[in-house]
Amino acid sequence: MKPINDRVVVQPAPAEEKTKGGIIIPDTAKEKPQRGKVIAVGPGKDGEKMTVKKGDVVLYGKYSGTELSHEGKDYLIMREDDILVVL
Repeated sequence: MKPINDRVVVQPAPAEEKTKGGIIIPDTAKEKPQRGKVIAVGPGKDGEKMTVKKGDVVLYGKYSGTELSHEGKDYLIMREDDILVVL
């Protein structure tokens, strides 16, 4: 996959199975992860270089991006502006 313009492909981290206290979270109560690993980065838009790079772990908004399944794996495609912080 090669994103265009200022798009970024992110592989979301798996949802938490347990709380820190050891309580198991049922599937219906799991929240969507807001953290993931950058898989691919586009070239940038209007001559601006991209801030994130492949392999970065990032935090993004709860409802950011478009979900995509490719070869059995789930990904999000989002604009670089949707990424809040690089960890």
